[in-house]
Amino acid sequence: MMMRNSKYVFFSLAGILSVFLMASTLIAAEKEVKIGVLYPLSGALATIGRDLQRAAELTADLVNNKNPEVDMLMAKWGGIPTLGGAKIKLIFADHRGEPDRGADLAKRLIQDDKVVGLMGAYNSSVTKTVSAVAERYGVPMINDSSTSPDLTKRGFKWFWRTTPHDDYFNKDLFELLKGLTEGKVKGVKAIPKDQLKNLAYACENSEWGASVAKSIEGFAKEYGFNIIKGFLYDAKAPDLTSEVQALMAAKPDCMLFASYLSDSILMIRTLKGMKASPRFFWGQDAGFEMADFHKTLGPDIDGVLTRTVFIDKLGKVKKIAGQVNDLYKKKHGDELTGATARSVVGIQTWGYVLNRAGSTDPKAIQKACNEITIPGYELVMPWEGVKFDATGQNILGKGLIGQYQKTKEGGVTLEIIYPFDLATANMTYPFPGWK
Repeated sequence: MMMRNSKYVFFSLAGILSVFLMASTLIAAEKEVKIGVLYPLSGALATIGRDLQRAAELTADLVNNKNPEVDMLMAKWGGIPTLGGAKIKLIFADHRGEPDRGADLAKRLIQDDKVVGLMGAYNSSVTKTVSAVAERYGVPMINDSSTSPDLTKRGFKWFWRTTPHDDYFNKDLFELLKGLTEGKVKGVKAIPKDQLKNLAYACENSEWGASVAKSIEGFAKEYGFNIIKGFLYDAKAPDLTSEVQALMAAKPDCMLFASYLSDSILMIRTLKGMKASPRFFWGQDAGFEMADFHKTLGPDIDGVLTRTVFIDKLGKVKKIAGQVNDLYKKKHGDELTGATARSVVGIQTWGYVLNRAGSTDPKAIQKACNEITIPGYELVMPWEGVKFDATGQNILGKGLIGQYQKTKEGGVTLEIIYPFDLATANMTYPFPGWK
């Protein structure tokens, strides 16, 4: 009898200990929330991938450790409040700009690393395959920086995008062109439309570049402009002479580009060598707004326009933008760009979504994404906020158009040109070209 009681006590204690250990494991698990982040950390886009990673890490630090000097709610948390102060742990994966590799890495992050969600992947073509994996596994994916409109037209239930897409940005381009003809642009008198009507574009040949080209074609027709030349080119081409010759032969009023870093630099150098002189020169973000673009080309980009979502001048009108930009610059030596600021907002969104969900259960996160509204004053962007529609697209974001202009010191700075009410300088028009 005594022996049976001893066994009963032993097994009872063992059961209690087992429950205690399980509870301890669950508590420990809730102290760390894994997010898989896919960026191009090597290859042709390694520079932007590195910068995106830095911005994501900086923002995770704002969530995980109290930063009372920063005027955003999450900087006061010291972890996710509803998860008992759980810290966000970012697990980075290098997709190298390869869609198939991105899909394989997404599976590994989900199956092996047990991430609660995904973020990335910069390249729209990679985001397309990664999000398909997330959809298959029922894992939430928040996309911070891919702008192909088609990504939120697939009926996915586990995909949300914080950035505006290319249709938003291309509409801004044509609103700027229209504004030039109406005298709305700061420092420029109304320009006759026949001086701006003929457009030519060159876009790199990928999911993103092709979507930009398609969007430009559509808006040109809507706004009454003529596309007299348009083509896709290989972003890895070592020489763009024939492409530039084709553009110049068309004699367009406006030249429009969608290029990554290396090809944007090569495009400018080739155009300069041939002394191209369009009246209007615009780039679709990406390579045109990276720090290495203006560091490499310097005064050669005077007058070049780029669409973006963040320009450091915003710090003058939005305190939080200046604060986070200063932190990034102090740590890495560069200003935030539209790309890196979108990475900031991506992690911010993950922080607020997890806090609203109060759980790492996928269904709870899905519900939080579908219901959340993050007010604009919490973001580094000049947006009204983050709120997703039924397709997963943030409907409160907007774009900017900036122009590189020479400084008195001989360098270049990026000034806000559009929206017109946020303009920080007179627009340089026409594009000065190269002597």
